Amino acid sequence: MKSFGTLYKNELKLNIRNMNMAIFAIIMPLVVLIILGFIYGTKPAADGVVYTFLEQSIGALCTISICASGLMGLPLVVSEYRERKVLKRFQVTPVSPVKLLLVEFSIYILYCLVSLITLILTSMLIWNVRITGSLLAFLGSWILTMVSTLSIGMMVGGVAKNSKSASVIACLLYFPMLIFSGATLPIEVMPMTMQKIVSVFPLTQGIQLMKTTFLGLPTGNIWFPIVTMVAVTVVCISVAVKFFKWE
Repeated sequence: MKSFGTLYKNELKLNIRNMNMAIFAIIMPLVVLIILGFIYGTKPAADGVVYTFLEQSIGALCTISICASGLMGLPLVVSEYRERKVLKRFQVTPVSPVKLLLVEFSIYILYCLVSLITLILTSMLIWNVRITGSLLAFLGSWILTMVSTLSIGMMVGGVAKNSKSASVIACLLYFPMLIFSGATLPIEVMPMTMQKIVSVFPLTQGIQLMKTTFLGLPTGNIWFPIVTMVAVTVVCISVAVKFFKWE
């Protein structure tokens, strides 16, 4: 436990100094929130609904941070360590692949958590956003979305040969998920065929689940998104640990 704490502290310091995740996982979602807030304010999301556009968008805004952390930050850090032979040095220490991946996993959970708190507090204080649904259900759906997305990044970082290949894979996952999952473009405006295609993304399921739990809307078949995200998490973490490459 002591070695985990020491490694976590050192890795967190290095990560913060880099500033990439502070910008893309914390500052960028906040900037998007502020822009949307000044444009839409407390306007209803649609005719005949009681919730505002911002209240409808909180879940999607949270996934901007989750996407940046899980699909760009985590895999690139681990693969860069492999390319620079840092992991090779770790191999002769008591640090196991599970411990190393768990440390990096925990760091990006922290980024996502800081972003969540910042978004919620800012939207509540400035635009009077309120959770009309269940706070616990919303947090549960947020955790599921975050963990499943981070597990994908863990798998990419665990098996990619170098930072270049990890970057290519990360980009191929990051941009389609960010654009078509509902994080930027509302899924409701997409053609029905495209909606069915993007529904396989765990991020799509997570955004829809966060939206319904935040607003208190009918959840429908709640087990489908839960099972989807849990299955993705189990498969990706298993692959990451089993096929982890030190060099």
